[in-house]
Amino acid sequence: SELLYALPLQLCDAAIFICAFALWTRKQLLIEVAYFWGLAGTIQGLITPDLPAHFPSFLFIQYNIAHGGVVAAALFLVVGLNHWPRPRAVVYVFGVTVAYAAFVGFLDAVTGADYLWADGPGISAPRAWWRSYSSSSWTRHSRSFAAHGGPPALVRRARTPRPRGHERHRPAL
Repeated sequence: SELLYALPLQLCDAAIFICAFALWTRKQLLIEVAYFWGLAGTIQGLITPDLPAHFPSFLFIQYNIAHGGVVAAALFLVVGLNHWPRPRAVVYVFGVTVAYAAFVGFLDAVTGADYLWADGPGISAPRAWWRSYSSSSWTRHSRSFAAHGGPPALVRRARTPRPRGHERHRPAL
């Protein structure tokens, strides 16, 4: 029944709340989760939507505004407010993601729902040929997390002043 899918427990739904709390509190871990879930996960939902309705339906517009808002909030927090992820943020966010997946997986087992789409897409959408919801999805998302962890590290490195000892010494004239 559709009541099984009424809770906002899909990863992108949770990302909306995470972004709101991160914007409100500016807590570093929330910002990192918003960044990685927004750029490594929610962008994939924007690029490959799996919706039963098309433009100009309410569902289509709401879906794109919600997912676009997560991406915009993640970029605003990191780039706009200059709250870059810490060096080991990928590991922390991956741990949060695994914990969230375990929690929602438990609820899926108890209620018979499929919020994380472990058995395929949601209630009314046919299985999209371009998505793979198998164990390889963990590998794909891990690579995506790692890829999005690179740009903050490069920015951090470029902003860090080099120690004086690394400068080339030229003899005085």
